[in-house]
Order: sequence, then C-alpha cells, then structure tokens
Amino acid sequence: MENKKTRNTKNLKLIDHRIFIPSIVIMVLISIPFALYEDESLRLLNQIFDQVVRVFKSGYIWYAIILAAAGFYFAFSRYGNVVLGDPMEKPRFSLFEYASILIAMGLGSTIMRTGMIEWTQVANDPPRGVDPGSPEALLWGNAYSMFMWSVQVFAIFVMAAPAIGYIIHVRKKPLMRISEACRSIFGDKFTDGLGGKILDIIFLVSILAGAAVTLGLGAPIITYNLAALLNIEQSYGLTLTVTIVWVVLFSLSAYLGIEKGIKRLSTLNIYLAGALALFIMIIGPGVFILNYFTESVGFLLSHYIDLSFYTNALDLGGTTYIESNIVFWFAYSATWAMLHSVFAAKISRGRTIKEMILTYFFAPMLISWVATGVLGGLGVHRYLTGEVNVLDIVTEDAMAAIPAILSSLPLSSLTISVFMIVAIIFMTTTLDSTTYTIASYTGLRNMSKSEPSKYLPLIVAAVVTIFALVLMRIGGLPPLEVLSGLMGIPIIIVQFFTIYAAKKMMDEDKAWITNIRKTTKDQEENWRKSS
Repeated sequence: MENKKTRNTKNLKLIDHRIFIPSIVIMVLISIPFALYEDESLRLLNQIFDQVVRVFKSGYIWYAIILAAAGFYFAFSRYGNVVLGDPMEKPRFSLFEYASILIAMGLGSTIMRTGMIEWTQVANDPPRGVDPGSPEALLWGNAYSMFMWSVQVFAIFVMAAPAIGYIIHVRKKPLMRISEACRSIFGDKFTDGLGGKILDIIFLVSILAGAAVTLGLGAPIITYNLAALLNIEQSYGLTLTVTIVWVVLFSLSAYLGIEKGIKRLSTLNIYLAGALALFIMIIGPGVFILNYFTESVGFLLSHYIDLSFYTNALDLGGTTYIESNIVFWFAYSATWAMLHSVFAAKISRGRTIKEMILTYFFAPMLISWVATGVLGGLGVHRYLTGEVNVLDIVTEDAMAAIPAILSSLPLSSLTISVFMIVAIIFMTTTLDSTTYTIASYTGLRNMSKSEPSKYLPLIVAAVVTIFALVLMRIGGLPPLEVLSGLMGIPIIIVQFFTIYAAKKMMDEDKAWITNIRKTTKDQEENWRKSS
C-alpha cells in the first residue's frame, strides 16, 4: 500500500501544477458564462469577431504571408542546414514516417469536412461578383478549399518549431516550453518568473480550448454518417458514444507513445486515406474527379496571389464568405500554432531545420489538395448531375450534405463505413498528438532525454473530453469556437518572439558552422556504425 501511495505521489509530481491548474481554472471560468448565457455570449463574441475582421483582416493576411516568407528564409539560408540534435545522429523517423506523423497532426478530420463541403460555402457566396452556383463559382469553391490548406497555414503551424527544437535537441534544455524558447530574448528573470508562467498558461488555455472544440466539431462527422448508415436519429447519446470510443482510441495511442502508438497509427492512416480516395475514384465519377481536380489546381495556381491578398476592399457594403472565413481560419490556426510547433520540434530530432520546415509546408498540403480534389469533386459532380442538391442542403445543415453525397455512390454503406473509419483515425491521430504534446509541455521530466509520463496524456485526455462533452450538451461549443479564434491574437505575438529567438540562439552559437552535417559519406559511415 505504501509503495502505491509513493508511486501516485511521484506521478503527481510529474505535472507542473503552476501552469496546469491555472489553465484548468481559466477554462472553467470561460465555460460558465457560455453555459448560462449561450445566445448572449455567442452574439457578443460574433460582434467582437466581426470587428476584428473589419479592422484587422489585412493584418492577418500579412501575418500569414510574413510567416511563410520567414519559413523559406530559414529553410534556404545558412540556418536551414542546422541539425536539431547531434549532426552525426540518424533521424528518429524515416522520411515517410516523419511526413505521415506531420500530415496526421496537421490535417486531422477537419480535412474530411472541408474537403467535402467547404466548396459549397464559396459557391453560394462567391467573390468578384461571380454568380452563385455558376461553373466559375464552383471553381472558386474548390480552389479556396485547397487554399485553406496551403503554405500560409502550415507556416502558422510550424514557425515556432525551430526555436523549440533548438532548445531541446541542441541546447538540451529540460523543459519544452514557450517561455524557455524566449529565454534568450527576455532573460532568466522573466522566463523563470511570472512573465514566463503567463506565456505558458496562454499556450495551455488556447490549446485546451482548441482541443475541446476540435473534439466537439469532429464528432458530427461520424454521428451524421452513422445515423444515416443505421437509419437512426441524431442524439446526444449517439454523440456521447462516439466521443467515448474516440477518447479510448486517442488515449491508448498517446499512452503507447510516439513509436508504438502515434507513428503506427499515422502511417496506417495515410494508407487508408489513399485507399478511400482510390475507392471513390473507381466506383464514382473517377474521370470527372480527375479532370475537375486538374482544373481546380490550375485555377488555384492562377489565382493564388489573388486569394492570398483578398480583402474585398472595393465592396464597401458587403462581406463575402472568403473574406470573413480567411481571417477566422488564420486566427483559428494561430490558436493551434504553438501546439503544432511543439510537437514538430519534439519529433524532429536528427532533422535539419530545412527538412522540418519544407516537410511541414508541403507534405500535408499535397495530401489535403488530393483529398479536396476527390471529395470536393464528388460533391460537385453530384450537384451538376442533379443527384444531390448539395447547395440547398448546406443552407439548412452543412453536415447533412456529407452522408447525402456518400449515399449517392454505389456500395454506399461500405463507402460511408470506410469514410467514418478514416475520419476516426484522422481525429485520433490529431488528438493523441495533442494530448502527448500537452503532456510533454506540462511535464517536469527532461524532455531532451525522455518521453512524458504515460499517465499525463490520460489526464489531459480526460480534461479535454469533459470540457467537450459538457459544452456539446449545453450548446456552448459555438461561442468557444469563436473565442478560440480570438485567442490566437496573443499567440501571434509570441510566434514572432520565437522566430527571433531561434535566429538569435543560432547566431550566438554559430550553429550553421558547429551543428551541421559534415559530409554524406561521413554521415552514412556513422549511421552504419550505430546500426
């Protein structure tokens, strides 16, 4: 009995209560008014967000572009050759495994939703005076769905990673914290004091809120299709059942760790997603999807600059869907930025900064473009042929369009089942990475040498699940979703601090000289000896 108590005490000491407890308290305090005054809080937050769109939309657009430019600068300058770890060390994962993990973390089940129905929002409210529902509106819709998963958003996700990766893999600092990454800027007094704790709490609150929203928004992707497959009603009980299954899966994966859980599930997910795309192409309108995908890519590339700088400035009286959503998308992505960067930093031991940035820029982007081409192309084909009146369905209930489109295929039951399995695994890989990262962040173990306690991801999973289920029950997710987007604002400031900190640390250490791979021959010889 005494040994058990001692063991439990040691487990509790693995959590940094100075940042974990205040973050939970803040989450509770945020959630209470949403529970009591959902309509009023949502209305207030939407007013605030509309004001942000009106005043700061250019700022968000430039923010994403500047981060993308910074990413290419780091990748192709002398800093790109800096190795995150021992220069003669073999990377922890193969390139395929590494890319698969980043894809699973970067996309999640959100790509299943945006790939299927995001184009409809633009097609119903297209830019540049285009007629709703017209062929050009459909091209704008699919092009924008692809643009949402382009270099800018992945730059938002990864550009704090160089600083965090450098402190744990090169400078061998024990704690994988945002405050630690900024130590070279603010000094020891700020980092070890109240200022550093505030930075870390801001990170945790934004990620806990974002994880709860993601779990809440991801559940309908399954429940709508499951209800259609079994011909049953949507209910909170169904949502509860799906969520519990999800929690068990991602908790188990996070508990097993990166090697046995997250890596294996991520690589499996890539194969299953590819199989689903191929399956839809074979039993569905494969030729149309291929042609439409080709034209959508061409349309996107020819309008990429236009979309990147789109503010709808000449329409003084209106706001198009793209104009408002692009600000929300960048703001919401900023909420997740530090999480993605911390996770990318943790798994990038042995990779150069160039490899880390370019892999995160392009691997998830290419997969998401294919997913959007296949899923969006299927929906557009069903709309054009009149088999599914998709644009009308989404005005009533956007999520209802997904099972309606999938049900129009031959072997619809099998298609819906496979779609749900892929969506479940996508969500699982996102949330197991999330809980693993938060566990690493809040833990007190030396993260440059070890993994977080296996119990911490379970604690984090429980916290996220409780918040998500309570908010889904009381209808408080919509205001939390808007709030999580607004919470990205302080994260943006921290991001720029970490980018400067990465450059400053590498300059101080002359890392482009002291921490690079020597020659390919020497590297291969060292790897052979270590095998």
